[in-house]
Amino acid sequence: MSPASVIFLVVLLGASGLFARQVGKIRRNIGLGRPLDRTDRRAERWKVMARVALGQGKMVARPVAGVMHILIYVGFVVINIEVLEIVIDGVLGTHRVFSFLGPLYDVLIGGFEILAVGVLLACVVFLARRNVLRLKRFWSKEMTVWPRSDANIILIAEIILMGAFLKMNAADQVLAARGHAHYTLAGSYPVSTLLRPFFEGMSDATVYGLERAFWWVHIVGILAFLNYLPISKHFHIILAFPNTWYSKLTPRTQVRNMPRVTEEVKLMLDPNADPYAAPAEGQVEPERFGARDVFDLTWKSLMDAYSCTECGRCTSECPANITGKLLSPRKIMMDTRDRLEEVGRNIDRHGSFQDDGKSLHDRISEEELWACTTCNACTQACPVNIDPVDIIMEMRRYLVMEESRTRPALTSMFNNVENNGAPWAFGPDKRLQWMEEQ
Repeated sequence: MSPASVIFLVVLLGASGLFARQVGKIRRNIGLGRPLDRTDRRAERWKVMARVALGQGKMVARPVAGVMHILIYVGFVVINIEVLEIVIDGVLGTHRVFSFLGPLYDVLIGGFEILAVGVLLACVVFLARRNVLRLKRFWSKEMTVWPRSDANIILIAEIILMGAFLKMNAADQVLAARGHAHYTLAGSYPVSTLLRPFFEGMSDATVYGLERAFWWVHIVGILAFLNYLPISKHFHIILAFPNTWYSKLTPRTQVRNMPRVTEEVKLMLDPNADPYAAPAEGQVEPERFGARDVFDLTWKSLMDAYSCTECGRCTSECPANITGKLLSPRKIMMDTRDRLEEVGRNIDRHGSFQDDGKSLHDRISEEELWACTTCNACTQACPVNIDPVDIIMEMRRYLVMEESRTRPALTSMFNNVENNGAPWAFGPDKRLQWMEEQ
């Protein structure tokens, strides 16, 4: 094995190990959530994943952004086939190991180059939309310096990677045409052929050095990109698939009941029940009502937080946000993820979570929570079926049932329900008086 192959193998193993370690932490953090069974209706779940994640079915609701995103998505997936060849070549010291495929190899390389140009152009357009046109949803107040920079870093990185790929191919062609040792005349190059004149007047040593430099930039850039994903919103590239598989299949507006509350209602309706009876032996300690912190949310809500693309489609469709309310569903997801990351760092430092005196309510205000109309427009708009409403409802439950904090109008309604059995301010004996007045 050559020194270059050894160096590459060390880089590859190191990058793979670091990625696995970061993914392990994210998996642990998601596992901090409460249990939730989402394994029913499996056939339907596969269909949802195929349509929404694999087929990008909800992206095209906005055609311009949707088509460009699909182009980047397809390019990302397909060009990774070429990455497999690069990895094999890097480890074994070979060059274009798949060239034995003949005409099929020509089609593959030609397709990779066309997709590379498409990805490059789409990234340029996305950069312009964000930084020149400055679309409103990319400049909301929750989109601070880091979220905006995160998007730009990824787009610029993809442009660099695609550029290195095309230049690598152009230099490769020049060396192969000159009969340089180790280089093979194989593949079709509809795009990089246009870059060949840039290398034609250079010496073999110079072209070889540039080709190797572009090769290393391309593959090391991809490995760096891989390890950037877990600390970036772009981890949705991976989580979009499981997140859509575990989508909520019941009606979006259906609120999940709490077993403890359901049991209380059954006791109230059962004339033979003893409300003062001692808990049965081995009975689990009653859970907290609603969510105070990320531990009280389900693991699916925590996966939603890590799957958020910060695209802002949810917020742009939210009627509360449109009418000037403080609520932004995107911010709900970003705050949940930031708090979960904070909890994860606490665990990393201490081995287990040590109370830091903070909660999710320190990041998300009551005004935001009560502005939600639970219309689920945000969930409908989300390209990966994220459900901000579930988090909002659980946090509301905590405020009402644990802290007794609610809006004045709701307090009046709750009192009426408790006293009169209905939300209106008159007793059951007066409910039919309106008929007598006719």
